[in-house]
Amino acid sequence: MLLKFVLAIAALPVVYVAIALALILSSQPVTQNLVGGKKSQGLDFTGTADQDLAGLAKLQSISVANTSPINFRFYKNKGTNKRLIVLIHGSGWHSMQYAAMANYLVENNLGHVVTPDLRGHGEIPDRRGDIDYIGQLEDDIAILVADLRTKYDVSQVIVGGHSSGGGLVIRLAGGKHGHISDGWVLFAPFIKHDAPTARPDAGGWAYPLVRRIIGLSMLNNIGIYWFNYLTAMQFNMPAFVRDGPLGHTATLAYSFRLNVSYAPRSNYSQDLASMKKPMLLLAGSNDEAFRPQAYQPTLSDHVTNGEYHILDGLGHIDLVNDKATFVAFKNWLAKM
Repeated sequence: MLLKFVLAIAALPVVYVAIALALILSSQPVTQNLVGGKKSQGLDFTGTADQDLAGLAKLQSISVANTSPINFRFYKNKGTNKRLIVLIHGSGWHSMQYAAMANYLVENNLGHVVTPDLRGHGEIPDRRGDIDYIGQLEDDIAILVADLRTKYDVSQVIVGGHSSGGGLVIRLAGGKHGHISDGWVLFAPFIKHDAPTARPDAGGWAYPLVRRIIGLSMLNNIGIYWFNYLTAMQFNMPAFVRDGPLGHTATLAYSFRLNVSYAPRSNYSQDLASMKKPMLLLAGSNDEAFRPQAYQPTLSDHVTNGEYHILDGLGHIDLVNDKATFVAFKNWLAKM
């Protein structure tokens, strides 16, 4: 009897791994623009894809030991303000998203602006849709801020992000690099799929490979990371973007390790509670991806120093290109 019990216990890890692998194999990437097997409208990228890029800063990079460089665009302030504003783009896109906002900020002497192409994104990623390890995006932001802080004698750092970029800001605040920022800005942030702010599949934008994510999470829980390069998330990028002049810069799928790194941790309340510095949240009343009215009640229980604004008539993507957003951001910065 004892032998049977010992053998049964010994078999548990094998069964656990077998279940995880079965879940991973049972969930495969689908044809792009198909979400849940149905055609989806996705998000409206019109304003972003058609924006005037005359003021777009050139792409630069800094070297990082043992991996590929960090790519970014830098907008030097036109006044004397030595603040550094870091703006993190949303999922599937890149630093070009913030061209209009960055130029507005520097022209109004609100500080220098840096807009990174997060690793795995943009015009020239080393491996599109993938990174080296979970947490690398946070490390990259810290490296970039440290480099620019020295070069430009930075007096204050503000870190902001849109959508999944906002989720990365929340994650950054709750991690080992949370000290690098003096304030946080969230533009319609992704918090978690089960947060009160969530809509199903982010309004038709995201297609998570759910069973694969569960299986990979199970393996990660026991220290097996071999398969973290596998695709875990796909995006419903509109055809006119994929087939247009910027189509080659879009990122249509994420590996498991990139997807995990681009969002708050599972217990997102702890990451939110780490946002001790002043926080601004802006969202559009017509947001297709998230529930704008749910942001303040969801965050205010954890963030004690937050300011919230719902901007009338704006959707999820056009939020970052609208003058009303720029003005609200400017007014908040004036208090910092």
